[in-house]
Parts: sequence; C-alpha cells; structure tokens
Amino acid sequence: MIVLVANIGSTSFKFRLFDMNGERELARGGVDRIGRDDAAVKVGAASWTGPIADHGQAIDKCLALLPDPNVKIDAIGFKAVHGGPISGAVRVTDEVIATMTEFFDVAPAHNPPYVAAMKAFAGRLPEVPQVAAFETAFHQSIPASRTTYAVPWEWTQAGARRYGFHGASHRYIAVRTAELMGRQDLRVISCHLGGSSSVCAIENGRSVACSFGTTPQSGLPHNNRVGDFDPYCLLKVLPRFGLTLEDALAAMAKGGGLLGISGVSNDMREVEAAAAQGNERAKLAVDAFVEAVRHYVGAYLAVLNGADLLVFTGGIGENGTAIRQAICGRMDYAGIRLDPKRNEVRGQEALISADDSRVKIMVVPTNEELIVARQTCEVLRK
Repeated sequence: MIVLVANIGSTSFKFRLFDMNGERELARGGVDRIGRDDAAVKVGAASWTGPIADHGQAIDKCLALLPDPNVKIDAIGFKAVHGGPISGAVRVTDEVIATMTEFFDVAPAHNPPYVAAMKAFAGRLPEVPQVAAFETAFHQSIPASRTTYAVPWEWTQAGARRYGFHGASHRYIAVRTAELMGRQDLRVISCHLGGSSSVCAIENGRSVACSFGTTPQSGLPHNNRVGDFDPYCLLKVLPRFGLTLEDALAAMAKGGGLLGISGVSNDMREVEAAAAQGNERAKLAVDAFVEAVRHYVGAYLAVLNGADLLVFTGGIGENGTAIRQAICGRMDYAGIRLDPKRNEVRGQEALISADDSRVKIMVVPTNEELIVARQTCEVLRK
C-alpha cells in the first residue's frame, strides 16, 4: 500500500510518501509560506519558488514534482489535531470534517488548514480514501484524575478536559525506545520540543500524563502560543489595552510563547542567538522555556515513581544542545546526569547521559509520519 502522510500548518504543507511493504520512504517534501508570492516548494531534489495561493495549489505543485509522477497513491493519512469526541484513527467522512469544524475555535492554527487540505485532496483524488489519525488518541489511557479540571461538572461533560496532543510523536518514542532497550516495561519521560512543545509520561508503552490541556495552546510555551496561563489575568489585560476577548485569544495564539516573551522571534535558534548577544528578553524567553520543561519533568518523575529514560525529540529537542543541558542541570537528586561531550550530538539517535546517571538520557528523532502511515493501513484493512 502506498500512503501519503500530510502534515498541515496554517501556511505550510509537508508530506512523506511511504511504500508500506517494507515501510520504505519513497519521497518527502512540502511548501512553506502558502498564501505568498514567494512560497517555497521542495520535493526531494526539486525546488521551486513562486506564488502559491492556498493549500490546494500547494498539493498540486507537490504532486507534480514527485520523482515518479505515475505512482499510484492508495491512501492519504493526516496527522490531525483536534476531533473533540472523535479520537483514534478514523476514515475521513463528512461527519468527521463537520466535527473538526466545530473545534475551529479551540484549535485555530490546526483544524482550519487540515479541513482545507482534506477537501482539496478529495477534489483532486476523489477515489483515494483518507484517514485522520488524531493526536489525542495516544492519550486515551491517561486516568481521569489527570484529565479532569476542577470546573463545574457541566463544563466537564461539555468537553472541558485535558486531551493531550503530539500523540503520534510520543507514540513513536514509546515504540522506538522499547525497541532500543529491548523492554516493554519502561518508564519514559518524552520531551517533544519544537515549534509546538509538550512533555508526556509513558509507562509500559502507554501515555499516563501529558502537558497539553483542552487545546494545543496550553502546557509548555510554544513558538508563538501562550502555554499555561491563568484566565483571570484577562480581567486586568482586557480593559488596560482595550481588547475584546477575541482579540486577547488571537494574541495568545499568535503573539505569545517565545515570540511574546522575547520580542525577537518565534524560532528558538534566533532567540538563543539574541540572548547570546545580551538581549535580556530573549534570555528570559529561553529561561522560561527551560523552567517550564523542568516543571513537567519533575511532575512526571512523581507520576512514574522515577524514570528509566528521559528522551528529547522534536526540532529543539533533537538539536538544542544548550537547552538539553539546561533542562538536565541540577537533577542529580533524581539520578539524571548529562554527559556534556555526548550531548554535542544533533539530529540522530544517541545516548547522552553520563555513565553514572541512573536515568538514561537519549536523543531520539521522532517519526510521526510513519506512525500515521501505520494507523492509516490499520484503518483501511479493517
């Protein structure tokens, strides 16, 4: 089965094409800056720059640049984000799209472009089945005591709860670390750190806690999304700046996170560079990010009664040597000790803990697309 896995952003479209007979990757690529005249398209060795108006045009361009334009795509899998009451991996239907549309308000950066891409693919490849693998699925094993907010019970029944996201990434870490360690009974703290960041506690291959809440705007500070935030703060902010609630929510979704604190960028590399040059707000952004990760790592040590593995993944987690060192600092009490020399690795699987560290520390590049491709095959075989 040939499966195309789509990873959609508000202004981006990325994909990987797999031959699931042997799980071989046939092609990968994508488009950045959708909606602009200088959109950048790259598929394998081919590249192109020019106007791309919407996700439909992005899809057309990528399909035209496939190394083998005659390849027959058997299925399309989406790393979908928020389906509310719909979880797991499911066939994309009108009902699924309608439910995702109902959750536009709580996943404004994710659900609208995914729905647009699903409709675009349906128009271009109507005979190809689509599967939505929702990021919340891996976290269905979290006990209710860790997903329930202390809000009026009617709110809980209406869907106000912690869902957890980045499920494909954390699921991959669970599977891959079990392979690497030759054990299924691992206690793993998985740190997916990137433009969007989260920490997940994994026990015996199952998620038992996640830093995300009802929406992907919660938990750790993200590139430009707020992370954890006291909603009562809005009572001060709204009148002071003359904002409506909608204005404030938009600002927290687009002008918060690393960008909001630093005022420099939503890219950690640029924020770190500014901090190194003496920018105090940039330094504060880095420090606040590190402290938030440490907070959840400490909490999940309590949840798991210790840990066997601390894993870093995602763009920052796989490449941010200074960030990893800062997160692991002063954790000797928990048996977490980083080896500075081993920590110099970037973008590849590696053990980076010291020899006398009771908790092994690893860098494991994630492979969300492979997980989604596997889920897509499972759904269609059923």
